Amino acid sequence: MISELTRGERRLALAVLTAVATFGLALAIAGRGDILAVHGGLIMASAVILMFFVIAGFYAPEPGEERLAQYYDTPTKAGVVLAMIWGVIGMGVGDWVAWLLVYPDMTFDAAWASFGRLRPVHTSGVIFGFGGNALIATSFHVLQRTSRARLPDQFSPWFVLVGYNLFCLIAASGYLLGITQSKEYAEPEWYADLWLVVVWVVYFSIYLRTLMRRQEPHIYVANWYYMAFILVVAILHIVNNLAVPISFGSAKSYSAFSGVQDAMTQWWYGHNAVAFFLTAGFLGMMYYYLPKRAGRPVFSYRMSILGFWGITFMYMWAGSHHLHYTALPQWVQTLGMTFSIMLIVPSWMAAANALLTLNGAWHKVRDDATLRFMMLAAVFYGLSTFEGSFMSIRAVNSLSHYTDWTVGHVHAGALGWVALITFGSIYAVVPWVWKRPAMYSNKLVEVHFWLSLAGTLVYVFAMWNSGIIQGLMWRTYNEGGTLAYSFIDSLVAMRPYYIARAIGGLLFVIGAVVGLYNVWMTIREASAERADAPDAPVVPALARSLQAGE
Repeated sequence: MISELTRGERRLALAVLTAVATFGLALAIAGRGDILAVHGGLIMASAVILMFFVIAGFYAPEPGEERLAQYYDTPTKAGVVLAMIWGVIGMGVGDWVAWLLVYPDMTFDAAWASFGRLRPVHTSGVIFGFGGNALIATSFHVLQRTSRARLPDQFSPWFVLVGYNLFCLIAASGYLLGITQSKEYAEPEWYADLWLVVVWVVYFSIYLRTLMRRQEPHIYVANWYYMAFILVVAILHIVNNLAVPISFGSAKSYSAFSGVQDAMTQWWYGHNAVAFFLTAGFLGMMYYYLPKRAGRPVFSYRMSILGFWGITFMYMWAGSHHLHYTALPQWVQTLGMTFSIMLIVPSWMAAANALLTLNGAWHKVRDDATLRFMMLAAVFYGLSTFEGSFMSIRAVNSLSHYTDWTVGHVHAGALGWVALITFGSIYAVVPWVWKRPAMYSNKLVEVHFWLSLAGTLVYVFAMWNSGIIQGLMWRTYNEGGTLAYSFIDSLVAMRPYYIARAIGGLLFVIGAVVGLYNVWMTIREASAERADAPDAPVVPALARSLQAGE
């Protein structure tokens, strides 16, 4: 990694790491007697370790100018590996939490092992660790191929990747220590939020700088989705995390919002995190890797653009459907419900476009498990978006809200859509960037596919049944007008479904472990062959000089 940086970039890396280490030291000193000191020490230690790596390779020969005639895929390689590692960790913790709901004594009387601390480790691990690293890695890969331009430099992609994973590490360790804002999908405290803003600005600048140098005049639709993901997530993150720390020596902060305004801001953020982190970014992934793997053009490019603008505009208004029957004004609830129902149109437009792209390539879907991952992801995307619109209707929400039906819906999207399109894209990109003809074992890809499908179906059907039974039991009255069932009665009724959910999750985790093993073995077998000529950026002047032997 260090040998790929120019001498100037190595100096810049040392300067940035020195600044980060100083920041960590300042937090550790200011936070004496507070948990903040632990994170200050973690930040400083991480920066110092990385400084040793940079110093060790500082005097290595600089990369030659010929590098400009090749795409820069090393950050993509690292991002793919990190995504798979975070996936196994996050999904494993998630299954632990599922078993914890069956056997509550699995906390072993340890505070860090309680449901309230492990659950955000699971959600952040899979959303930000697994999903975020996959998005960063694939966006770097797709951006270069669709613009026919190399990334603008070598340092910035590494800053984004390493900085982002430092954020994930701070977040996960903080939950175990009891550090949280108690906001769904936005639990990290103020200092972690500030660091992520810096990383995200650099990430967006990479995209803009590369597109400004593109040799392809058209900006392909996948890049529209990736840029929407980067830009809107930045806006959501900054607004929802506006907070005032107790002091610069404390990890605790208080939100700038309160009451129903805080709830509305949180679910404006929460639902749009689903929209732009878990939907737009992965649609960008789908619009590149699915047609590329199928060897077919996108069925309707116009449909992809219309779907993009529909999703971008309508999703912004839908968050208030999370707050039906609350103190939020009813017209705001109705507005969110209305736009949620309208979202069926652009969502199904994208799902239909993906499936229709496979026309003429269904024999490949039958034979290629990688393409089957992507096809099934598009199916689950269509199903979960319809379900989400249906559940946003106030009458339906009165039954489904606060029940396991919501959990089933979330995991139909998270496992069926996000994870499957990610696995499919990773299985496509790994042989390409490591210059292998195929994955280490196509049979293991098949095994992973069927484990993932079985795990998703068991999980989702268990939660659908559990949730509907919960909702019906909670609203059943006896002849005297009082509740027919106590909360404990409903909890006892849920136990078989919780066991089924945990088994389904275990199948999915085993599949992820198989996938990680397959990726690792593919990397180990990778040859040192150079990229094929067509898979290279367009650098006219350099290409002519190289051909002339200058």
